[in-house]
Amino acid sequence: MNAPARPDSPPAHPVEILPGDPACGLILACDHASNHVPPDIDLGVAETEFGRHIAYDIGAAGVTRALAAHLNAPAILTNFSRLIIDPNRGRADPTLVMRLSDGAVVPGNARIDAAGKAARIARFYEPFDRAIDAAVAAAQAAGVTPMLVTIHSFTPYWRGVARPWQVGILYDRDERLVRPLIAALEADPAGLTVGDNEPYGGGLPGDTIDRHATARGLPNALVEIRQDLIAGAQGQADWAERFARALRPLMPARA
Repeated sequence: MNAPARPDSPPAHPVEILPGDPACGLILACDHASNHVPPDIDLGVAETEFGRHIAYDIGAAGVTRALAAHLNAPAILTNFSRLIIDPNRGRADPTLVMRLSDGAVVPGNARIDAAGKAARIARFYEPFDRAIDAAVAAAQAAGVTPMLVTIHSFTPYWRGVARPWQVGILYDRDERLVRPLIAALEADPAGLTVGDNEPYGGGLPGDTIDRHATARGLPNALVEIRQDLIAGAQGQADWAERFARALRPLMPARA
């Protein structure tokens, strides 16, 4: 599996915003879209680690962009590595800034203090939050209650054990979107093994879904796709088409 190298030139903004149609009834977010670390931040991590899942969700950004194009949906993607700060964690979560991730020590995070965390929250975490807030406000101004779907990817193996699911749908208590989405994926001609709150459970307090959907009563789902299936461009395109077919009939306003 070949992962992209970290870009030589920094992105202009900590988030990438695809405007889409605010009235389409769907907002997409990709919390772990990038493995980029700005040159003024030294995490002390070997370059090889940035091709692993600890730095970003392999393939998730490509799926998100293609799915947004299919459905003309607004999308918000991070332009920074989750090793800097994880926007899919609550501010009080001890894993907000990871000191150790799947066996890899992150020396640049080991002694970070409250001021250092606050600086990263302001620089990276809050712009991602504000972009989602703005997308929700635009949808509501257009007269629709949007669904929020976040796109992630998971490793094919965990601690030496193969994971049987091609895709998982994670959630907390709100199953309005989850149930029909799982049913649509299970009906796919490919004969998918769909994880129902697998490969791990949803409902992490303070995560993106909790902050932006649960707090507002918006229908939501967290999508996890197995990384080996979306490591390349063709896999990303295929899975974007699959989710477009599954989501289009569920959107409050048809795209």
